[in-house]
Amino acid sequence: MAGRRTLTIVKPDAFANGKAGLIIALLESSGFTIKAARVMHLSTAQAGEFYGVHRERGFFGELVEFMTSGPCMPLVLERDDAVATLRTVIGATDPSEAAEGTVRKLYAESKGRNAIHASDSDDNAALEAAFFFAGTDVLAR
Repeated sequence: MAGRRTLTIVKPDAFANGKAGLIIALLESSGFTIKAARVMHLSTAQAGEFYGVHRERGFFGELVEFMTSGPCMPLVLERDDAVATLRTVIGATDPSEAAEGTVRKLYAESKGRNAIHASDSDDNAALEAAFFFAGTDVLAR
């Protein structure tokens, strides 16, 4: 059974461009409930740790630099089949390939500045949420 919670991050590009509220409204209109949220500015160490799975990939340095370029907004979201549904709602990584009406089609600047992060599995959603929020920071049902 798919989990009910996932993590998303409104990335620095969308946050700086005043799109965070629009993105959150789209997520809520897609049936998600916010269970935790915070605005923060990731350090290089934090971004490197969070995106460590990509350390050996060519874009890692650029990703860390981008994610530390300004404030971002991690959120824990809840709804049935949260991970898969969120990934559908945000669209393809490259906004030119994203479906109409998705977060990335509407608000992303490019493949590298793509407005939003979404967990890719239930296991990663739990790990990623714990990276940003203590258990007591996340609202119970």
